Amino acid sequence: MKTLPDGARVERGEGGLERLVLAGAEGEGCVYLHGAHVAHFQPKGARPVLWVSRKSQFSAGKPIRGGVPVCFPWFGPKAGEPAAPVHGFARLRPWSLEDVEPDVSRGLRAALRLGSDDETRRYFPHDFVARLLVTVSRVLRLELEVRNTGATPFRFEEALHSYFAVGDSRRLAISGLEGAGYLDKADAMARKTLLAPLAITGETDRVFGGHTGRIAIDDPVWGRRIGIARTGSKTAVVWNPWVAKAKAMPDFGDDEWPEMVCVESANALDDAVTLEPGASHPLTTTIELV
Repeated sequence: MKTLPDGARVERGEGGLERLVLAGAEGEGCVYLHGAHVAHFQPKGARPVLWVSRKSQFSAGKPIRGGVPVCFPWFGPKAGEPAAPVHGFARLRPWSLEDVEPDVSRGLRAALRLGSDDETRRYFPHDFVARLLVTVSRVLRLELEVRNTGATPFRFEEALHSYFAVGDSRRLAISGLEGAGYLDKADAMARKTLLAPLAITGETDRVFGGHTGRIAIDDPVWGRRIGIARTGSKTAVVWNPWVAKAKAMPDFGDDEWPEMVCVESANALDDAVTLEPGASHPLTTTIELV
């Protein structure tokens, strides 16, 4: 890797894990090499946009609770393999830092890489390379590219599982999903259609398949709107654990659920991606304060 440009540095973060700090003229962020996990993004003069639990476990082999976990090569539990890690192995593995360079947006762009090995083939018997490009400026842009480096096709699920910091999740209006059908995982996987902007009124776990449009989170408590644009993503997921599920998670504070909401860019369930040998698929999400 070349010498890091001004504003970029590698340091020991929480739990002694290595993290890359990106501080540009328009905003700052940090990415843990553990899981290629974006744990912080803050435009200049604004509140932090991402949320991380105060009880998150920053340790090897454990997922970081909050920020933007990378889910790959499956989403949720792996069918037929209860011992497999939830949301795949990518968020639990060390990624290598390939490069950091200045970006035309007056920010910084980092490239991280994860390749297949004997450990990944235990659960996913395919050869691949995954790269995450992280651009930090006034906006946060994430591009997850998966390439099939093997000789046979494979099918995978993926998500950029964004946790957003909000003033009070009970007072949000999440727009852009009106008219879309979804699976309600908090209601026995019932199929429903959203008729109005989404409000968080209880445990929320909704998977919107076949949806590609822009989504916005209106936060009246903090007086801001978070815009989420996606390409290469056909699934959107909205999640908030509410009271009981928050208390049941050891890495999530009992009283933290009003501080966050997840709006995720994904390809899951019927929208899983099939890659031919040599082919690649990019999933991009752009997050900005509007």
